[in-house]
Amino acid sequence: MHEKKVLLKLKKEQKKWEEKTYGEFVRQHRERQPKFETLSQNEIKNLYTPCDLEDRDYLESLGFPGAYPFTRGIQPNMYRGRLWTMRQYAGFGSADETNRRFKYLLEKGQKGLSVAFDLPTQIGYDSNHPLARGEIGRVGVAIDSLEDMERLFNGIPLGKISTSMTINATASILLAMYIAVGEKQGVPAKDLRGTVQNDILKEYFARGTYIYPPDASLRLVTDIFAFCRDHVPLWNTISISGYHIREAGSSAVQEIAFTLADAITYVESALKAGLEVDAFAPRLSFFFNVHNHLLEEVAKFRAARRLWAGIMRDRFKAQDPRSMLLRFHTQTAGSALTAQQPFNNVVRVAIQALSAVLGGTQSLHTNSMDEALSLPSERSVKIALRTQQLLAYESGVTDTVDPLAGSYAIEAMTGQIEKQAREYIGKIDRMGGMLRAIEKGYVHQEIQETAYRYQKEVEARKRIIVGVNEFVDEEETSLSLFKMDEQAALEQEIRLKDLRKKRDGAAVTAALQDVREAAAGEANVMPSIIRAVKAYTTLGEIADIFRDVFGEFKEVSTF
Repeated sequence: MHEKKVLLKLKKEQKKWEEKTYGEFVRQHRERQPKFETLSQNEIKNLYTPCDLEDRDYLESLGFPGAYPFTRGIQPNMYRGRLWTMRQYAGFGSADETNRRFKYLLEKGQKGLSVAFDLPTQIGYDSNHPLARGEIGRVGVAIDSLEDMERLFNGIPLGKISTSMTINATASILLAMYIAVGEKQGVPAKDLRGTVQNDILKEYFARGTYIYPPDASLRLVTDIFAFCRDHVPLWNTISISGYHIREAGSSAVQEIAFTLADAITYVESALKAGLEVDAFAPRLSFFFNVHNHLLEEVAKFRAARRLWAGIMRDRFKAQDPRSMLLRFHTQTAGSALTAQQPFNNVVRVAIQALSAVLGGTQSLHTNSMDEALSLPSERSVKIALRTQQLLAYESGVTDTVDPLAGSYAIEAMTGQIEKQAREYIGKIDRMGGMLRAIEKGYVHQEIQETAYRYQKEVEARKRIIVGVNEFVDEEETSLSLFKMDEQAALEQEIRLKDLRKKRDGAAVTAALQDVREAAAGEANVMPSIIRAVKAYTTLGEIADIFRDVFGEFKEVSTF
């Protein structure tokens, strides 16, 4: 980026500064710690200069916003044109309770919906299943049938709102229900906008809400790709998630490396299923965590964009520039929240949200300060939303396209993270791909080792967590915590029982047989699932058909 003559002079002057000005000062005034590192254990230099970027070609590594390699953002004008979507994640108890929370958030200025589903819904069990006991509506909303989905979006015009659904193993069923609700509202599938997470691979090593073996699960994923290409063209067919990988304990480098390795597998599966890369790749999207180290997190997002653009252009020969765009949603780090001194979480979330915005996110969820203690209260979720609005309208960081571009520290960290992530992806390729790496337990073990090392650093006070291992207060901080209606689970079971009594039993039987035949054959399963949900078959009934046809995945311990 600079002439060699200039760099040589700069190196000479920097060496002189290191030895005299800096060195002599540090010998007299000790620094806070002997070594400074990011959360990925990358050493942070005392000073960054153009010498750290001497091997970079400006146009090749940075370029311009909205142009390959998209390091500086996927749109030419970024937030000068349109702000990120403020999409607060919500879901608890019944569909009616969650509907009220959605309307509250929309009233306060939220621009998109993000649905959390309870554990039984995620793993394909109806609310009256024995394994659902104690979990109904706990970590998200309980959805058993189209009737629940209708209540969830009652009074919310699906033609005017974008909805993200965090659902994986049962993604095809929930998407089918959403399409059916849209039709009932008079909104055709071609006009629906939103995202279904549909990222099953990370469930096998980072989260655990899988049902079927990987090959069958990938078939469901690619069936959604193909169906949406033809019928729901504005829908993001997958949100490939690094968020849960980071929450499981990975580093920033591992987060993007394993996420992009998952993405490579999805692209390969879609190509194997006969889809053209440029027919489905523009609707791929990503979902990342944003943690506490502001500089590393900004660099992480920039590195991920550059890596993905190169992978799609060079490995998969994509021609459409939209296929090379890494479009992503970000959520602040749940694992960084502390139950101790919960008001500190407001500041943590603000720092993390700033990192996401400086990194160029397309949508953002900010966690609430009380989420380490309970589901968020209306008061705390409003503060979380206001955090985004303050960044958008008062901070000034949205006024220029790429505020941190050219920072020697940011650009050097971006290159370092990209290099390390590329090495991980290369190692996974040599293993035979992500499925083989998962089967070997490699990914899981890498994350566990990182998580263990981080926890040891916290316990040894090498990493300070304010209010936890330093600056600890003895007195309790009182918060008015959200209390869930304990009757919600019982009422959900009653509604399900009533539904089964009043629906057309013959239509349900015929619809489930259609699902079975599609799953056992080679036809796309989505049309049969849509017919089934319209007949008010339940999520558990459809998932059980797939269990019969595909079998269930059993985790193999690596220890």
